[in-house]
Amino acid sequence: MPKKTSPRTTTSRKKEHVDIVLKRDVRFRGKTTGFERWEFVHNALPEVNLKAIDPGVTFLGKALGAPLMVSCMTGGYADALRINRSLAELCADFRLALGVGSQRQALEDSRFHRTFSVVREVSREIPVVGNIGAAEVATMTDPAPVLRMAELIQADAFTIHLNPLQEFLQPEGKTDFHGVLDGIGRLVKALPIPVIVKEIGAGLSQDVVRRLLDAGVRHIDVAGAGGTSWAGVEAYRTKQKGLASMFWDWGIPTADAVAGAAELKRQGREFVLIASGGISGGLDIAKSIALGADLAASARPVLAALQNGGPANARAVIDGWKRELAGAMFLTGSPTIAALQKARLTERPNS
Repeated sequence: MPKKTSPRTTTSRKKEHVDIVLKRDVRFRGKTTGFERWEFVHNALPEVNLKAIDPGVTFLGKALGAPLMVSCMTGGYADALRINRSLAELCADFRLALGVGSQRQALEDSRFHRTFSVVREVSREIPVVGNIGAAEVATMTDPAPVLRMAELIQADAFTIHLNPLQEFLQPEGKTDFHGVLDGIGRLVKALPIPVIVKEIGAGLSQDVVRRLLDAGVRHIDVAGAGGTSWAGVEAYRTKQKGLASMFWDWGIPTADAVAGAAELKRQGREFVLIASGGISGGLDIAKSIALGADLAASARPVLAALQNGGPANARAVIDGWKRELAGAMFLTGSPTIAALQKARLTERPNS
């Protein structure tokens, strides 16, 4: 039975997670996202003007300049105020969606509420997404706490993150996942905004996606393996380092998770599919879209660019990603993201 978590413990854990992600090599060791297995079929007659290519999409009723959400890992401790403000400014400049980190700490006390609400001080035009963990949802009989957290950031949607692997390995982890699906279904019905369900780096299988759709969820983020290993992150925190190391590469590669979920769309299930987990460039975004995603999301690379080189460096990274995405669209004859979803990919033999 895990110990009850105090607000101070939650706050310190949030800071620890960000510090480890930025200062340690916690990438997957023997597993990749799977995107490298896929190549676009080159179109030497694209019949489009590069200057006319439009990577814009609509997400949660708002226009984005590119199909990208910055999935923030921060909030709930002092320095997160600066980080979240900078990320919100970045997203506002490029018209990208922004997801805040887990608001579990904000449920426990109000000391660091502004580290979350600051994102709306910067921009009211971009989609902002709240965040809470599955273990909290399983025991939640009243949607009022989530409604308060959504109001705190004037959220356009609210994410429930499924993280059984991380909870299993955390010293203070909550491992009673009984009732999570029912809890998600209750929130889907109770909230006035869409519910997004995501993993955090171990991927959603096609079966799990199907069960979520049956529960009424219409926004799915597969958050697959191949980027940041949260087992690796916990390996630096737990006393059971050997156990955490054994699960370092656990999960479904992002490309496989996207392809599996997209198959359900081809079968007639209607939902917004978000690809995340190791997204580290415009070509990854393009391949995600061509595999069936509507949007991509990334956390660590953007946060690292901001922390290592400031806002100008983070803007340069996003500029580069947009250039790569535009290049993939041009070289496949795809003037829009809708056209890119129909671009041909081939899987490398013996990959």
